[in-house]
Amino acid sequence: MESSVCPFCHLSVPSSELQWHANSHFEDEDKEANGMELGNQIQIASSSGFTDVFCISSLIGLQTRSNFYHVKDGLISLLRNCLELEARHSSSVTILSGYVDHFQSLPSVDVGWGCGWRNIQMLSSHLLAHRKEARKVLFGESGFVPDIAFLQRWLEIAWESGFDPPGAQHFNCKIYGTNHRIGTTECASLFRSFGLRARVVDFGPKESELLYLSVPGSTLGQPVKQRNAVRVSGPMDKYVHRQQGLNKGRHFCHSLHNGKSDYSKGKSEGPQVLIDWVWNYFSDKGLTISGSSQVVVSDRAPLYFQHDGHSRTIIGIQVKHQKNGTNQFNLLILDPSDGTVALERSLKTNVGWQKLIKRGVHTLKKPQYQLCYIDPGIASREELNELKTINSIFFEL
Repeated sequence: MESSVCPFCHLSVPSSELQWHANSHFEDEDKEANGMELGNQIQIASSSGFTDVFCISSLIGLQTRSNFYHVKDGLISLLRNCLELEARHSSSVTILSGYVDHFQSLPSVDVGWGCGWRNIQMLSSHLLAHRKEARKVLFGESGFVPDIAFLQRWLEIAWESGFDPPGAQHFNCKIYGTNHRIGTTECASLFRSFGLRARVVDFGPKESELLYLSVPGSTLGQPVKQRNAVRVSGPMDKYVHRQQGLNKGRHFCHSLHNGKSDYSKGKSEGPQVLIDWVWNYFSDKGLTISGSSQVVVSDRAPLYFQHDGHSRTIIGIQVKHQKNGTNQFNLLILDPSDGTVALERSLKTNVGWQKLIKRGVHTLKKPQYQLCYIDPGIASREELNELKTINSIFFEL
């Protein structure tokens, strides 16, 4: 599908939708406002104890576009070129998500705590570029990715609307203007509040299963039983709150995927379980590993990738077929800690990009990981109510 760059926000969109996208920038000419006015609106909404239509409308009108370094040719396009060149000298298959902007953490702005918000921005840039239904609901149809302050307010609105009550309780429903770290549950809550089907997946050791959101071993079509568990919530769930000794509730579900998909295939040990899940996610059962060298762009959205202390965005996966008959997998990631200019330079020169983007199985040394992914479509009213409870599916590493 041919794409074109919007002359106003520099976002790459399908050419057939460029006119619609460009016109959306003129629907409200008063969207630019200063931070002081936003702060006043936040105080009004907070003191009232609830969020009404007027407050949301004000937020839509006030929100500003996040500043980021725009890569003219697009990072995914540059990465694909490098992978295709690499594939000439090795037998490999690579699956990439579509267009993604890289949002890096900035000194004096969010270094040390903002990675979660930056990953949300990366996912948002993809959704706005590739999913028309998402553009119609995300951020009041603004058509752009808001800065962190406005994402924080949107998360507060999600909490005020009843999404993830335990997480909201942990933060006392207030996160705007703070440097609190967030994780997959906050990512899922924010996107779910717009009707998007954000899902959470846990990976970890069997002995830690009680710290997870889900029932271990639950798979598509298999009813699961509720069980007593250590109650956790908030940013990075068990990573942070286990140490803090918090006691907050979570609930369980019968099936994460609602009959639409199943990524439980694969019986490998350790981190390979996570690798297999990511491969199955991006290939969606529609691509088989073969001996031919190729780079494929999937319609799957990137993955929010969380581990203890940091989070990144998975934009694809590569498998190389070794001469001894084994397969070597590499996750392809964008890290908010990396500089966008350095990423662009390494990809344009085809020098050093592997160290920045590739992560093999041997690098997955953390005992626990979480992923957040977004299924296509918009939830119905009934489903939206169910999405207010954050749950996950568990895989043993």
